Amino acid sequence: MRKIKKGDEVVVITGKDKGRKGVVLSVVLDGEKLVVEGINTVKKHVKANPNTGDRGGIIIKTQPIHRSNVMLYDQASGKGSRVGIRILEDGRKVRYIKTTDEVIDV
Repeated sequence: MRKIKKGDEVVVITGKDKGRKGVVLSVVLDGEKLVVEGINTVKKHVKANPNTGDRGGIIIKTQPIHRSNVMLYDQASGKGSRVGIRILEDGRKVRYIKTTDEVIDV
């Protein structure tokens, strides 16, 4: 079970975007990297292609960030928190926030 999934709100703990929050858009490379909205953006120069009608110029693109550089954002404490996995009595696996012991997946 993955500790960070698509749709989770995360906070960046290292790198140029340290302290910024965003929502996970997708998980790539077998769960090792995450594409987070507005995090790790780069400018890319695009050549014009008249056959497809694309204009050239500079576009802003979001690149993947490694999962070890983000933490799940805890609304109660207002900062990042570690995530654990717990098995319930009925046998289901759920994620929980370790600082507040709150279950995420219900």
